[in-house]
Amino acid sequence: MTTPQKKTVDFSRSAISRYIQLATLFRQRIDSGQWVVGAQIPTVEELSAECGVARATIRQALDLLEEEKLIERFRAKGTFVRRRPQEELWCAVGTDWSGLLRPSHAARIEVLSDEGNVILSDVPYMSGNYAESYRHLHRRHWRHDEPFLLTDVYVDERLRDLISQEDIETKTALSLVHNLEGVDIVDAQQTLTVGTADVETAEWLSMPINAPVAHVYRRAVDSNGIAVLIAQGTYVGKVVRFDVKLR
Repeated sequence: MTTPQKKTVDFSRSAISRYIQLATLFRQRIDSGQWVVGAQIPTVEELSAECGVARATIRQALDLLEEEKLIERFRAKGTFVRRRPQEELWCAVGTDWSGLLRPSHAARIEVLSDEGNVILSDVPYMSGNYAESYRHLHRRHWRHDEPFLLTDVYVDERLRDLISQEDIETKTALSLVHNLEGVDIVDAQQTLTVGTADVETAEWLSMPINAPVAHVYRRAVDSNGIAVLIAQGTYVGKVVRFDVKLR
């Protein structure tokens, strides 16, 4: 039987640093079971020859996996897989109305800024018509002392007096406008895109630049056709999952 040849990876096709690309490749090998939990992975020299990069670049990539506690290094023994990335998946993001009203278990919300009378235009995936102005809440969500979600929430400025400070510090975006007196939500939409962390997001969420993230856009429209809530959230990709019931 002929042994299939491994295809050489062309790291120059992306502007992302090679060690980050390699970390993603190695993380996928653990995730897929190619590198089994408890097993020793190839040496730095072997990975350097396989990937056609310097040993220092391999070490940088392995440093990222070690920081994520996916691998463990032992002097004179080698590097071993400690656990799979899926074990970090704990943040289930709702895909229906009731699910989106529930906060993440054991999560806390940090209000980074609260700005009034913000004028919006050209919002991605917009639904309904813009309010005259919005209250802008910039928030960071934590669990187990780790940040997992960064949000920008815009609430119709006219609703300011109906929302308490406690609401702002405890409720999900859609919950802020749910069941408010005189507000009838007739349409709500959620849009998901997948991307990578930019410099600012990486800083706020304590994650590597260009690591995977999920962007979630939410809009709630009242009976007058006004988008009373517009929100964008960026989740750390390694901890989030989206479950959609098909039947």
